[in-house]
Amino acid sequence: MNEAWSADKVTSNSAEDTVQTDILIIGAGLAGLSTALALPKSLSVTVLSKSAIEVCSSHYAQGGIAASLDKNDRVADHIADTLVAGAGLCETDNTTNILSAGQQAVQWLCEQGVPFTLIPQHERQPYNNVNPLAAFQTSDLHLTKEGGHGCRRVAHADDATGRHIMEALTLKAQAASNITILPYHEALSLLKNSANPNKQCQGALVFDYHNQRKLTFHSRAVVLASGGLGQLFKRASAPNVCVGDGVMMAWQAGCRLANLEFIQFHPTGLALDNSSFLISEALRGEGGRLYCPQTGKRFMLDIDKRAELAPRDIVARAIAEQINKNGLGYVNLDVSHLPAEFLQAHFPQIYQTLLELGIDITTDPIPVAPTAHYSCGGVVTSANGLTDVAGLYAAGEVAYTGLHGANRLASNSLLECVVVGRNIATDLPR
Repeated sequence: MNEAWSADKVTSNSAEDTVQTDILIIGAGLAGLSTALALPKSLSVTVLSKSAIEVCSSHYAQGGIAASLDKNDRVADHIADTLVAGAGLCETDNTTNILSAGQQAVQWLCEQGVPFTLIPQHERQPYNNVNPLAAFQTSDLHLTKEGGHGCRRVAHADDATGRHIMEALTLKAQAASNITILPYHEALSLLKNSANPNKQCQGALVFDYHNQRKLTFHSRAVVLASGGLGQLFKRASAPNVCVGDGVMMAWQAGCRLANLEFIQFHPTGLALDNSSFLISEALRGEGGRLYCPQTGKRFMLDIDKRAELAPRDIVARAIAEQINKNGLGYVNLDVSHLPAEFLQAHFPQIYQTLLELGIDITTDPIPVAPTAHYSCGGVVTSANGLTDVAGLYAAGEVAYTGLHGANRLASNSLLECVVVGRNIATDLPR
């Protein structure tokens, strides 16, 4: 590591269009901001966002973050459920490493001000003076259940967990004196020092859309947190910035890629016009049922003993088969048998969004169809985010840690972003 690099906030030489920073993070989603906020204040950190800061998959994540938080749950059970969903292709050591840090990751998010949904005050367990000054502890979090999980272990903030997390972390990052967030700055390629025997990654070529110019960012290390490649598909939940460019840049720089063929489809995207809105898996976790619109038959009962709570690949394939049979382009997800007050309180965003589209989920079925949702493969890394290229780290959907295998277990992705992002911050040489 070159000790001559400045630890001051980002400095720029406008004449040469070069920018110097200690750590360059490509992507302002949860992985990128988790890394930035966990780094020492003595390091200058620059975070690039290809579009507006909120345009990232993390912002649109509804369900929540999975971790073994319940007193009756064990990390070993979470690991076992993940390995089953991954169809035997998870990297066991990395999976164990990441999921074992789940409770600490959720606690860290609480400390950042994320407003997780809590269980009612009268149902909370007495505190054991663990932190008498805290407003609540992780045992107070309301947990929901999603497909593939053997118990309730998904902490959430209403039905817009990603938005609440990103709003809290963005405020923290914007207030940090050592962090600079640059929206509308797109990384074009990674820079490597060819004179260095290790050919270390030392920055990136970037296009500044505001000023319509190219910039060269020089840094001690680069963290790739650019998201997935969902926009390669016709129906996708990912925003239009997710085109796989991070994977391409890493490959061009000499990184290995793995499991790019495993694209997870979310079973229940809203099938209305060209909408990319997701109907959270938590609806099925709370008792939502899937029906064939023509016959009114609940078809998942014949597919898997877990019915609507089977892993996403099983449910998505079953829905696709029904759609091929009925020719309608959708099946129905029904939650009208659940109390209206419960639905309005626990799923306010979904309730209000669909109501504006003419669907009252307390009385009407929801037309749904599978939609491309998550890239299970990507740039090969360790659980600490290390890639094959010195000085280059990767985290989030662009990376392949081996946690997801052939199929992602619901709500493991936000956890991976936080854990690996914080691991990177610890691993980076000071």
